[in-house]
Amino acid sequence: MKRIFKWYFSVSLMVRILFCFVAGSVIGGGLWYLSQRSGQQNVDIIINYISPFGQVFVHMLKMIVVPVIFFSLVVGSASLPVSKFGRVGVKTLLWYLGCSFFAAVVGVVLALGINPGSKSSIEKWQEMAGGLTSQASDIAEKATDANPLAQILLNLFRNPFEALSTGNFLPIIVFSIMFGLAIRVTIEAAKSKTSVQRLEMLEDLLKACRDAMFKVVDWILEYSPIGVLALTIMNFGLHGPSIVGPYISVTVGVVLGITVMVFVVYPVLLWIVTRKNPFTILKKIKEAMLMAFITRSSAATLPISIKVAEEDLQIRNELASFSLPLGATINMDGVCVHLPMFAVLAANMFGIELTIGSLAVLVITTVLSSIGAGGVPGGSLMLLFIVLEAMHLSGSQVAVIIALALGINPILDMFETMNNVTGDLVCTYAVAHNEGLIGEETA
Repeated sequence: MKRIFKWYFSVSLMVRILFCFVAGSVIGGGLWYLSQRSGQQNVDIIINYISPFGQVFVHMLKMIVVPVIFFSLVVGSASLPVSKFGRVGVKTLLWYLGCSFFAAVVGVVLALGINPGSKSSIEKWQEMAGGLTSQASDIAEKATDANPLAQILLNLFRNPFEALSTGNFLPIIVFSIMFGLAIRVTIEAAKSKTSVQRLEMLEDLLKACRDAMFKVVDWILEYSPIGVLALTIMNFGLHGPSIVGPYISVTVGVVLGITVMVFVVYPVLLWIVTRKNPFTILKKIKEAMLMAFITRSSAATLPISIKVAEEDLQIRNELASFSLPLGATINMDGVCVHLPMFAVLAANMFGIELTIGSLAVLVITTVLSSIGAGGVPGGSLMLLFIVLEAMHLSGSQVAVIIALALGINPILDMFETMNNVTGDLVCTYAVAHNEGLIGEETA
């Protein structure tokens, strides 16, 4: 038994994860095929026994997300001199907004080229939506309760303890940055050596807490192959290949757009900024990309993203611990590719003319609404309502489009989240290179 464990842990974690993903796909596909022959009930019983192992993995990741965000952002904010923090913060935000803009443009261009739904009747698409329409109506009803953009602004400033307990990321980020900045400002303004020592001890304590959380991340990563195996069996067992068939044009469009972002847009931007081989950089972040693909959550992948940034890309902690939690909340390039595809589909289904002006509004609305995606699985569905509402669709029309999105969202969400996390790491690396924040920390 010891030899088996020794051999297992000697194999690269990435190899173990990939093997479990392939094995889970095969097993899940077999279960789905079995459900078509013998009925879904027997397969559901099997999946009910398997799914807890995958859900435990996702819950473990989410368990550490809040403390990782809090300690990382406080330490990152407290580590940077105030004068440098402002410049780095502005550059990071501009990179995130710029990449989201590129993603939205790519999404619109591909959506117009593929033109989903142009050769299908509305009755056919409504039939595909089927029983999901009522579920979509519930989503639309929740989305109309308040102005989404106003809610994002109000959500920035809430009780930090309530935010920590509920996993509300935006107020956690705001409070953590303010707390870290307060430590740094007080250190720089302190005239007493005792005051400085006391604050530096607090900073050291927070760093120790952050390092302890990263050790927990290592433990969870060792469980990840089992979690990936269970999640993959569950996804393929429930949905199978049938989920892609009816929406092939939308699927191809979104996946193609994300491929363009990951293998064309990001490499070009990296080469312009760093003059280094961009694919060498992308190769180093493959672990975070794969984890994002499996979990479908930028927030859940955040601990792995920070680990990859610091250990593989050698980005200094004070930037990685600030930029990546911020990106997991506001930088949603995959969503920016996704939303225009369904917007063009809606235009074709309901006879809406898309002018240059309306396309410009679509790009702007997509970028602004993506800021509120929240980094959780399926977060783009709520944002889809914002984009469709800007096109002046009725409630029933919106419900049909969201129902269609619900049907294929589990597949698209994997690619979107992988794109989101890749964008976070690419932007962080670009800023780090520009600011000289790559390499081992100096005393």
